[in-house]
Amino acid sequence: MSVLVVTGTGTEVGKTVVTAAVAAAARAAGRSVAVLKPAQTGVAAGEPGDVAEVLRLAGGVTTAELARFPEPLAPGTAARRAGREPVGPDAIARAARELAASHDLVLVEGAGGLLVRLDEKGSTLADAAVLLGAPVLVVCQAGLGTLNATALTAEALRARGLDCAGVVIGSWPAVPDLAMRCNLADLPESAGAPLLGALPEGAGTLPPDDFRAVARGWLAPELHGTWDAARFEAAQRG
Repeated sequence: MSVLVVTGTGTEVGKTVVTAAVAAAARAAGRSVAVLKPAQTGVAAGEPGDVAEVLRLAGGVTTAELARFPEPLAPGTAARRAGREPVGPDAIARAARELAASHDLVLVEGAGGLLVRLDEKGSTLADAAVLLGAPVLVVCQAGLGTLNATALTAEALRARGLDCAGVVIGSWPAVPDLAMRCNLADLPESAGAPLLGALPEGAGTLPPDDFRAVARGWLAPELHGTWDAARFEAAQRG
C-alpha cells in the first residue's frame, strides 16, 4: 500500500502516536515515509502540530500540513469560523498522490473520526480515501464502548466500498480491566478486520530513540511490525 489513511473512532484515541509508530516501523523496514495532515485544528501559528509530533517520535519522515485553524473544532467548522477556505477531499487526494510519487508509504492522518466534516458540503476523510482508493486504518480505544464505535466506523467504510486495513488500539494500560481483555477477541469481529496492534499507555512520552527502537513490537507484520494478536491476548489473560 503506498497510501494508508489513518482515522479514529473519535478524538483523543491515539491517532497521532499510532501514525508515528507506523512511520517508525516502516522506516525500520527501509521504507521512505511521508505523513500528511490535511487540516490541523486547535493549534496556533508557530506551535507544533500533529505532524511535528510524528516527526519528533518517528524521525526521518517527510511531513506536510495543508491548513491550520486555531480553534479546536471540526475542520469544516474551524475553517468557517476562521474565515478561510476549508481543505476538501480533492486537495487531500492531490497532495497524497504527489507525496506517493516520491515515497514508499504515505500516511494521511485525519482529524477526529472518519465522518468529521471537512467543509460546508459535508465532505469527510472517507471521501478522500475513496478518491485515493486507499485502505483505512482505524485507531480505537481499549475499553467499554469501543466495540460499538469501531463497528460504526467499519460500517461507514463498507458503505463507501473502502477497505478497513485493520484496527490498532491507541492506548493499552498496564493493568487492563475485564472489558479491555474481552475486547481483544471481539474487536476484529466488530471491525470485520484484523487487530493489528496495541500501543502501551504513555507510548508517546518515551524518548524518541526508545520509541523508534520498540515501535515494531507494537504493530503486526502488515504494518511492518512483529506484534502477534494471539500471543498478546494470551499474555493479557495471564
